[in-house]
Amino acid sequence: MTTTDPAPAPPAPAVQDPSTTHDVVIVGGGLVGASLAIALEGSGLDVVLLEASAGAMPAVFDQRNLSFAEATVNALAALGVMRHLQGAPAPIRRIHVSRAGDFGRVVLEAGAHGREAFGQVVVARDFGHALEARLAEMPGLRRLRPARFLRLEDGDGAARVLWIADAQGERTLRTRLLVGADGAGSAVRGALGIGIGTHDYAQTLFVARLQADRVPDGTAFERLGDDGPAALLPRADRHYGLVLAVPRTRADEVAAMDEAAFVQLAQRRFGWRAGRFIACGPRTAYPAVRTVAAALVAPRAVLVGNAAQAIHPVGAQGFNLGLRDALTLAEEIRAARAADPAADCGAAGLLARHATRRVEDRARTLAFSDGLARVTANSAPLLRPLRSLGLLATGLSASLQAGLVGGAMGYRGDVPALCRDPGVAA
Repeated sequence: MTTTDPAPAPPAPAVQDPSTTHDVVIVGGGLVGASLAIALEGSGLDVVLLEASAGAMPAVFDQRNLSFAEATVNALAALGVMRHLQGAPAPIRRIHVSRAGDFGRVVLEAGAHGREAFGQVVVARDFGHALEARLAEMPGLRRLRPARFLRLEDGDGAARVLWIADAQGERTLRTRLLVGADGAGSAVRGALGIGIGTHDYAQTLFVARLQADRVPDGTAFERLGDDGPAALLPRADRHYGLVLAVPRTRADEVAAMDEAAFVQLAQRRFGWRAGRFIACGPRTAYPAVRTVAAALVAPRAVLVGNAAQAIHPVGAQGFNLGLRDALTLAEEIRAARAADPAADCGAAGLLARHATRRVEDRARTLAFSDGLARVTANSAPLLRPLRSLGLLATGLSASLQAGLVGGAMGYRGDVPALCRDPGVAA
């Protein structure tokens, strides 16, 4: 008697759902997309969050660290996220910036500017758990996971129609506002036809947890050099979070190093400012590429976070900038609904106001990050005295330091209300 395998089942037919028009569909359940969903809680809107994963976070989040500017800490506390952190964040009380081979340095003290800290360092995995715990408190939020954005189809002007793939197969969703929060390679951005400008820094960034013989004292170090920037962020677990840039041509060599050799490389790059480096945990690597969308909005659509701009991590501005994208959008939606409870959250005027408010913050942050990454990695001898004089002048000038401090704390341009401390004038 012979047996044969049953014929494969035919693919599930596409399932469409044309009857419901959601108010907001957020594509991307990462840090910025999830934060936007939380910021819209209580708005009375029908919000859908499309998440690519079913809840498990990649192992890489064990090693990455997030430097939250003061404005970010204020906002996340107001949104109820910070209270869900499993571990205490580490305060950044001091920022130390120097460049190998140049004289001069910049040391910014939070106390000198009337602050206990410029911001806080949070382990990315812990922050991911805190976001998940906060989302779980929102029964009105519809979460589709795992779900993938596939494409857009022509709408009628009153809504965007997007195709997704989830457990029900392929189907459509209608939404008055489509939010692309799906990262630097944003499929939403591509479907909208929004172009991008890119710059490859020809660097690979290695991220690891690093132990020194001196316990971190709240100092964040930025060490700049011909090979690119390196940073040490103080963590609450008595370790540092290390970000080390190397030329792309050396990436394979550095990846193949054993722990001792990698620790020695980090020591050579930093010197002894943070003490003697003892050990490091597993390291991960990713390329440093800047990607900037040519526009933030399209008809009934908006880009936030890395879908709008993915920048070099020097200066630790990326997530902070993306969060301000999300908070500004939420603020504009809430203001429109307060004026008219039936206000259309995808209206052209609302999106135009959002885009206008993001111009200054976005431009200044992009210029700061890109300029620092390019100039400090340029080994031209003629630039050395200029860089040194710049570091020396900034280290001595209270007004120049004040500008750096404001940016480091997240106060650039039109800052969303949730970012402002109640004790600071708006």
